Amino acid sequence: MEVTQTMKEIVQQKWTKRPLIISGPCSAETEEQVVETIQRIAATGKVDMVRAGIWKPRTRPGSFEGIGVKGLPWLLRAKKLTGLPTMVEVATGRQVDDAINFEVDVLWIGARTTVNPFSVQEVADALRGKDVPVLIKNPINPDIELWTGAVERVAKAGITQIGLIHRGFSSYGNTEYRNAPMWHLAIEMKRRYPEMLFINDPSHICGRRDILHEVAQKAIDLDYDGLMIESHIDPDNAWSDAKQQVTPEKLAELLDSIIWRREDINSEEYHAALEKLRQQINHLDDELMQIVSQRMKIAEKIGEYKKNNNITILQTNRWNEILQRAFQKGEALGLSKEFITKYFDAMHMESINHQNKIMNS
Repeated sequence: MEVTQTMKEIVQQKWTKRPLIISGPCSAETEEQVVETIQRIAATGKVDMVRAGIWKPRTRPGSFEGIGVKGLPWLLRAKKLTGLPTMVEVATGRQVDDAINFEVDVLWIGARTTVNPFSVQEVADALRGKDVPVLIKNPINPDIELWTGAVERVAKAGITQIGLIHRGFSSYGNTEYRNAPMWHLAIEMKRRYPEMLFINDPSHICGRRDILHEVAQKAIDLDYDGLMIESHIDPDNAWSDAKQQVTPEKLAELLDSIIWRREDINSEEYHAALEKLRQQINHLDDELMQIVSQRMKIAEKIGEYKKNNNITILQTNRWNEILQRAFQKGEALGLSKEFITKYFDAMHMESINHQNKIMNS
């Protein structure tokens, strides 16, 4: 009991540490692989908690779906050898019970579970009455209401230590990342839960190790509380997600290369300068709102002409003309094509809504 209590205190200290670094193999494969990987991770002195996939939900049958319960004693042995708290993913009530029986310190709910409220509720019911921290990954599809719902279900089960993991979203047409980060969705979730532990998982966002640093650095720049990065003693021969894992030694190099930002500093000069610039942004935002409002009033007048002449709202040629003009001017002004597309798409939809009200009034 004394050992368990001591580990609970360690977990509590780690939970509040910034940055919190989590690492370990995507999957537990053999006892030797789990123990050696975690020992080498511990030797870096840079990791706070270790993870290993015991049960692996896969898209199609026939892929490696995890070693199962027999891998939990390996994780327990690694913890006793290194003193590092352990984490595993759980997707069913039985898995929750098995993990806790083998003294797993932190549980996380994976993306394929978060997407299904029935599965989340089963896990939440199993967690009721248990004193264990829980991290919740974003759902596979870009729906933060499902993410929020998972948080609420776990909280209603009485879990007081809840954190979030941003691991990217599945999206059509995405080619650069394994899972598109969609930073704006993660930022909105962080806005909803500003006091909640917020971790970035660049391994699953990237799907390949060569761009891990880029994504990890952006997460830290955006004030994430830590990182979860997969590590393996022999990444190229890993039984799952081989391309996105790194050796413990490469992990240490990666962490050393990150510029660790801080949220604030105690400097009157800094705060005064920042406040002055923020006031300028506030004034420009006010002007933008006024200009957008004027634009919509003109759109309404156009809607009246279309209504009187039985003309459709959508004019594809005109819309293409607006976009091409915006791309040319935006590039000269230092604005990305991605931003211009999103901005004008939103403007266009608002204009259509205003015209639609006129057409149907």
